[in-house]
Amino acid sequence: MAGETGAPQQRPVSLPQLFLMCLQIGLFSFGGGLSGWIYQEVVVRRRWMSEEEFLSGLALCQVMPGINVTNLIVYIGQLVRGVAGACVGLVGLIVGPFFVVIGLVLIYERIAGLAWLQAAFDGMAAAAIGLLLIVGLKGAQRVARFPPAMLVIAAIVVTVGILQWPLVPVVLVLAPVSVAVAWSSAKHHAR
Repeated sequence: MAGETGAPQQRPVSLPQLFLMCLQIGLFSFGGGLSGWIYQEVVVRRRWMSEEEFLSGLALCQVMPGINVTNLIVYIGQLVRGVAGACVGLVGLIVGPFFVVIGLVLIYERIAGLAWLQAAFDGMAAAAIGLLLIVGLKGAQRVARFPPAMLVIAAIVVTVGILQWPLVPVVLVLAPVSVAVAWSSAKHHAR
């Protein structure tokens, strides 16, 4: 439709409208793709800002430190209602999930001792370990074609997993070795 992403509406956005939109996004969003949903709500559906304003703000929010979505909500709130809008938008975004998590913790505390629940969690943990092992084995099969890469992996497993050395020094020592091995592998495959 023409004009959907055109000029924003002229009447001011109310703080309750901003709060409810952010609350809805906070409560019903899990995972990625939030900037697309926020775009639909703010630019297309409610026309609180132009597409150019949104995209400029999104680019700015992605280079700023912090969580992109919270930065974006603060930017939108600031643009449509100033400091009060930024505060209301941020509170709306985080207050819903805050109480949901507290509620889930309270529920978990009441049912944590149930044997069937513990068995279910043990089963989920076993499945997660199995999936992790499958991914590791697939990666190892690919790396196994080049034995020096297997030595780097073995060194990481031994130093971090068995000897429990701190990860940062191990990475600082083995990262250059790993890069050299990868470079050598690429050079070897290019022949």
